Amino acid sequence: MKDHVPHTEPLRPPETVMRLARMGQMMPTRLSFLRVLVRRLCTERAAVRRIHWNVSDEGHGQAAYAVDLGGSTYSLVAISNDLPADQRSDRVIATAWDAAFVLFDGIASSDDIARIALQAPKQEAGRFSPRDLVLSRANKSVRMWDATVAALRAGEQPDPQMICDIGYLMRTTAVYGNGKFGIADRTLIADRPGLEGPFAAEMLTVYLIRHFTLDLVQHVGGGALDPNLARHIGIGNATGLGMAPFLVNHPVLLHNWMQARETALARVLARETMTEAQATRLRMLAMRAQHHLADWIVPAEDHNGILRQLEEDWALFAHHFDAVPAERSFAALWNAAAGESDTLQELLAALLIEVCPEDVDDLAQDMGDRFGPLIVPFADTEALKSAIEAKWGWALAHDYEDADQCRRFWYVSEAKLEPRLGDRFAEPGAELETPLDIARRVAQLYVDLPTAALPVSEFTAQHPDHAHAINRVALLNRYSYAEIHDNLIAATCRPIDMLRCKLSFFGATKFDPKSDLWTRITLAQGAPLGDELRPEMDDWWLPAMER
Repeated sequence: MKDHVPHTEPLRPPETVMRLARMGQMMPTRLSFLRVLVRRLCTERAAVRRIHWNVSDEGHGQAAYAVDLGGSTYSLVAISNDLPADQRSDRVIATAWDAAFVLFDGIASSDDIARIALQAPKQEAGRFSPRDLVLSRANKSVRMWDATVAALRAGEQPDPQMICDIGYLMRTTAVYGNGKFGIADRTLIADRPGLEGPFAAEMLTVYLIRHFTLDLVQHVGGGALDPNLARHIGIGNATGLGMAPFLVNHPVLLHNWMQARETALARVLARETMTEAQATRLRMLAMRAQHHLADWIVPAEDHNGILRQLEEDWALFAHHFDAVPAERSFAALWNAAAGESDTLQELLAALLIEVCPEDVDDLAQDMGDRFGPLIVPFADTEALKSAIEAKWGWALAHDYEDADQCRRFWYVSEAKLEPRLGDRFAEPGAELETPLDIARRVAQLYVDLPTAALPVSEFTAQHPDHAHAINRVALLNRYSYAEIHDNLIAATCRPIDMLRCKLSFFGATKFDPKSDLWTRITLAQGAPLGDELRPEMDDWWLPAMER
């Protein structure tokens, strides 16, 4: 573990950090899982090597890649299909894709590749083995794919502006891990060096998929991409409501992620002075962020309006980065943003974390959840009541008799196999509601608590419907960042904020919301290429293309 400055600054309180309006403005950081994975690859000076290639001139066939990580070898087996345009869909319930992938434990043999080539295109319907670690699929961004192929065939390079605008040749519609559909259970690899962090195997898969897409387009186009352009081509992803409940259903993980991020910020702010080298890097990254914002344009007018306001505000705030280091500490810079928007503050937080890796990087090892919830039972209902009053005021503040405070209900569509949001007063199905109404449940628990103290077990025996709420109160009593401090069934709840929060921890950039219910993103844009994995290349926070 690297030496770091022990944080003396208090962590930002949950009532500030855990509001959807702020969570929905979070940016990727050094602690984002893809950054952690690529940093490990760079530290080990890994190299991606192609071990199989049987692909037609049109780009259909099988390929496999191997990479060493933490003393183990992993293979990505990629299957590229001839997909008719009318079958291409980003929906999770689609049955055909341009490409399918499996991350394999070890060096994939010809028999392994043949088996995976048969099963992977079936995805959920396929049969997999314990050596199959991750299952994924992707579709082409047809506009960028066709334009890139055409440019390479003409002996030219693709348009840099198009790469900035789109950012990927393919986008995944699912990256499955943790035992789904018969693949390996997470416990089989949880202690592997390099894969011990959250979603590390999935991030390795995404990075290798990106490598394959670059190889494939150059094969079909018959030419080589300029490395500066290739580096700026990431892998896309289309994410909908299915991801939103994760944060609610994994409260300990949410706490660990947020606490690591807030601890990183507190450590940086505790530094008494800023070195000249840190000041120089701060200014460089602030300028890069300005260029990244200028490149980040989305069709949705409301979301693009937020971006354009942030671009303007960041430019106005830029003079704070020019202060002489001796006269300006990290804390003073942070305090200067106290009156700025949540959006600017979250960008600044990510920037400050980026500047001081020695204070930050060790925190990545504490972002998993190895043991599950470790909670202390309440002595009696009086202790339970006191805990609610101390930490759940935000939940008690709502009037759940007001239709707009309980208008939404979360459920899983039997037909579409996807989480959905319904209107309680206009649509059927509220009886199938999944328990994401945590605030309402705790508020009702509080109302039903007896005036005289009872053992919690006795109260629960009389009110078994409150068991879930009691568990959530106990969790928040120990894990202060475990709950989103908002009413998730209110008419005003925007699931896109939950998606943005989780995806920022994955390392996503260029969020492109298509509604309040789903978004497209870019992963690995700016990341070092498969033959560039060296420590000095781990510098791709909010990338901006050189022109």
